Amino acid sequence: MSEPFLLEMNGIHKYFPGVHALDDVHMDLHKGEVHALLGENGAGKSTLIKVLGGIYTKDGGEIYINGEKAEINSVKDAQKYGISIIHQEIVLVPEMTIAENVFLGNEEGSRWRVDMRSMIQKTQELLDSFHMNLKATDKVGSLNIAQQQMVEIIRATYSKAQIIVMDEPTSSLSDKEVDALFDTIRELKKEGIGIIYISHRMSELNQIADRVSVFRDGKYVATRNVKDTSVDELIELMVGRHIDNYYSRDYCTSQDVVMEVKHLSNAKVHDVSFDLRRGEVLGFSGLVGAGRTETMRAIFGMDPKDSGEILINGKPVEITSSKDALAAGIGYVPENRREEGIFPEMSVQFNETFKILSEFIHRGGVDHKKETEIAEQYREELSIRTPSLQQLVGNLSGGNQQKVVIASWLAANPQILILDEPTRGIDVGAKAEIYSIINELAKKGVSIIMVSSEMPEIIGMSDRVVVMRSGEISAVLDHTEADQVTIMKNAVNI
Repeated sequence: MSEPFLLEMNGIHKYFPGVHALDDVHMDLHKGEVHALLGENGAGKSTLIKVLGGIYTKDGGEIYINGEKAEINSVKDAQKYGISIIHQEIVLVPEMTIAENVFLGNEEGSRWRVDMRSMIQKTQELLDSFHMNLKATDKVGSLNIAQQQMVEIIRATYSKAQIIVMDEPTSSLSDKEVDALFDTIRELKKEGIGIIYISHRMSELNQIADRVSVFRDGKYVATRNVKDTSVDELIELMVGRHIDNYYSRDYCTSQDVVMEVKHLSNAKVHDVSFDLRRGEVLGFSGLVGAGRTETMRAIFGMDPKDSGEILINGKPVEITSSKDALAAGIGYVPENRREEGIFPEMSVQFNETFKILSEFIHRGGVDHKKETEIAEQYREELSIRTPSLQQLVGNLSGGNQQKVVIASWLAANPQILILDEPTRGIDVGAKAEIYSIINELAKKGVSIIMVSSEMPEIIGMSDRVVVMRSGEISAVLDHTEADQVTIMKNAVNI
């Protein structure tokens, strides 16, 4: 008799008001296997995982763990069955130390006394094994996004789970950290742990996954052995069509400088100088911690600058807040869209228009017709998929949330738009749409700064590429000379 699957999910249904989010979905997982889930945002992957994790209660279907029927109606039920989920959005306690977060809910010691020394020692061993230059006693709130995500991964791997779900685990990690994560996954496989792996980075599949299942519009499409499929086949299964001209660009030839940054410095960036031309896409590349995001935050007034000057259309401007930046014609789509880009509990319409409230609020009254017209205009222009403008933006897929953030800035009519990791956690179909939006904005004369950790994106979309290293600019490359080798040599000081 063959060994039963570690996990089987058969005929799973999940309904939300007006939406059949999961329609007769199936998937299974072997012991010691990495099973990747692919699909556009909104395809049902995250909903399926939340059903498995007890966050949502299924409306139909059955779940089996090691061949026995499992009833999962709460997070506690899922934990009882040895299911651990690493969510894309960080769920750590910032005021607590790394060790306290790793052992949260599973503290070592007696009923009367927590053995903090043992917890710190074991956490430090885990941090060292991941080549992280951190102390177990560091507060989580002092860590950057990549470091916090690694703490999430360490906590899950220590929990003795038999099924671990990783939702976009490498989206904020450096190459070195990704290598360490993959080494850990391989060790977990040897121990018989099954891993469900969600990622939009197709290049990772050959490195780490055994099988891949594709979902579309809440339905199961197909399962393939990774060794027997191709990126082109998987993309077509995901989107139901062939995508041509993935990186859609009409390169800029303008020499008209709209912004100059001169000798910008603070605690994290040092003597940064560059210019931005009208209708240009200026890419910023570099390893995690190179200072790209810190540079953008200083330009936008979110972080203080110790010295330096910013000129817009040849005139110096003083920017000490995001309000000053907006007045200077600069928009900023942040890396962490859920924390800094949207109000998830407010409507799509509100999120699209809140930056221009003054345009439809007069004498204490609100011109709701004008507000709706503006919101509808950008919903159509950016192809934002939502049941209605009154839908809570937090309920949209990641790609559509990102479009809403972009729409909110376009409504403010900036001449300069900073996009920090604009396609992080977004599927290939939505990425192609974001690239098309960027290209159209550039053609209309909007000047764009794009920070990205994805090398093909930087190379495919940028007119010029600024490479940063250790808080400084190490190179500025024209798109004709910006290839992966040249960028990486400048990023790592070769």
